[in-house]
Amino acid sequence: MKSLEQIYEIYKEHPVITTDNRQCEPGAMFFALKGATFDGNRFAASALEAGCAYAVVDEAEFAPEGDGRYVLVDDVLQTLQDLAAYHRQQLTIPVLQITGTNGKTTTKELVSAVLSKRYNVLYTQGNLNNHIGVPRTLLRIRPEHEIAVIETGANHPGEIAFLCRMVQADYGLITNVGRAHLEGFGSFDGVKATKGELYDDLSSRGKAIFLNCFDDNLLAMAKERGGEPFTENPRLEVEPYVEGRVEDCSSFLKVQWRGDDYEPWHSVQTHLVGAYNIANIRAAVTVGLFFDVPTEDIDDALAEYVPTNSRSEFRDTGRNRLIVDAYNANPTSMNAALDNFQFVKADSKMAILGDMRELGADSRREHQGIVEKLQQTGVEEVWFVGENFREVALPCHRCFCNVDEVKAELVAHPLEGRTILIKGSNGTKLFQLPELL
Repeated sequence: MKSLEQIYEIYKEHPVITTDNRQCEPGAMFFALKGATFDGNRFAASALEAGCAYAVVDEAEFAPEGDGRYVLVDDVLQTLQDLAAYHRQQLTIPVLQITGTNGKTTTKELVSAVLSKRYNVLYTQGNLNNHIGVPRTLLRIRPEHEIAVIETGANHPGEIAFLCRMVQADYGLITNVGRAHLEGFGSFDGVKATKGELYDDLSSRGKAIFLNCFDDNLLAMAKERGGEPFTENPRLEVEPYVEGRVEDCSSFLKVQWRGDDYEPWHSVQTHLVGAYNIANIRAAVTVGLFFDVPTEDIDDALAEYVPTNSRSEFRDTGRNRLIVDAYNANPTSMNAALDNFQFVKADSKMAILGDMRELGADSRREHQGIVEKLQQTGVEEVWFVGENFREVALPCHRCFCNVDEVKAELVAHPLEGRTILIKGSNGTKLFQLPELL
């Protein structure tokens, strides 16, 4: 078997990594990962036939003797993670690690858009933020990159700490902590402890934290871990003051910001909906200023950024106006979305809400809380999708078992003239609905 150093030498000559034999660039390295229903080792030969230069496998029967294109290791996933950590150790560029319950992907996108105005930035694509996505992202860092922004996610205790050991960030940012993945974390305190593992890691290595000083939970978490490392640099602790407002659904979020009391105000029209995005924008401004991105470039980046992937998207279909925030949902983000929807000016407001997953024993109570919240928002029509909402829905609500039932209803009875909030956990697949609205 080859040593990690020997595999790294191969990687330097073939720095494109794939774990899918159907996506093989010429000269790439194929890592034969295993899953609950598949064994990547069985696809190693086809990956080589498709153009990969090497296949990393962990079952000897799939590594023909004498064929140097096969790299036999004890564990493919562990090798991928070790290789990424080793590659990170060779880098000298600053690395920013982002985590949080809500907004981490949008924050990562905004921060990267701002930094890209001045630097060649490598950042996490999509939401590849887990034990497989993070090492793949780290291995995309090339000599030409000047800074890296790495998103990390978790749904169980210890996961952020595990990813921290790979990322070895120079800077860290927690967007917020909320009531999500309670089934895995056990409680809200479990959420805070796990997200706080990023603070623990940075503090232990004397690295810097971008602290949202408007978030009481984050302030308390920082104070619990010693305080001084988090407040010694006021430029990091005190974020630029950002105001925002939503006039109506189609005007998006307009913000004003300035670095301190002596600077002129900047006014920026964004393509984001929802006042909950103000914190994400504030983070992007803070990081941009810290890394000396000119203020006019920060303004341009914020104005040019257009959300995708069903995150805070506004869509005017000609038949209806949609606020599509259907990539994920938890009690914190659902409440924020409904709070924002209250202030959207529209003649006929409707909400299509999908179940919030992974809440464990708190599920019924949290879904009941959303039903009660809806009674205060003035939403005229509500459709629920999923069994959790069905159990607590009121007679005035329409309930559907799954998204297919909703799609059938929309085909049979199309909707027009509505302003519709669409939000639910990714597993409810509400992102399939906009094309029918």
